[in-house]
Amino acid sequence: MEYVPSTEQTTTATNNQSFSYLALGDSYTIGESVPAEQSFPYQLSAELNKLNYKVSEPTIIARTGWTTDELISAIKSRAVTQKFDLVTLLIGVNNQYRHYNIDTYRTEFVQLLNTALTFAKGNAKHVFVVSIPDWGVTPFAAGQDANRIAGEIDAYNAINQQEAAKVGVSYINITPISRVAKTDASLTATDGLHPSGKMYGQWVQLIKEQVIKNIPQ
Repeated sequence: MEYVPSTEQTTTATNNQSFSYLALGDSYTIGESVPAEQSFPYQLSAELNKLNYKVSEPTIIARTGWTTDELISAIKSRAVTQKFDLVTLLIGVNNQYRHYNIDTYRTEFVQLLNTALTFAKGNAKHVFVVSIPDWGVTPFAAGQDANRIAGEIDAYNAINQQEAAKVGVSYINITPISRVAKTDASLTATDGLHPSGKMYGQWVQLIKEQVIKNIPQ
């Protein structure tokens, strides 16, 4: 489903079900340059645990610099057979950075999205696509064409949002949050490129809202 802001208040899970979580991605998923507990998968797990969802430690298949094809290869090499109650997918910034063919991104993103659905036992309500943040506003990008980077990021996000909608999974647009880093240095990690734990925390509030709407309590 497409992202629709919730008008319902957050409620607390009351059952004893344990939730497994798989996070697929790149540096934005592992939380490059911040402690693991400040990455968005770990913050999301912590937030859900506060609501008694009893989320287990995230299983993460991600590495700094990975493109869609590298993530596909890594998933195959890991040969994970476990199924998960919650799957997040955030990938594509390195395709854009390396100037890969954007049509190839669509093809490979669709493959990864189908893989995420398989990991989620075919349940589209349990898969959450996260948009690509805009690194063009960071100190790392100083001297580069920020408008060009923003336009390319938007083009990549148009693709992943379209493909997410086609299969009925939730789409969380965190890109506007990432662009606030242009005027708020506290949202960028010490490496001058990746999000800080504070920014990841803001992402998590949006992701959590969708999780509690889609996963039974």
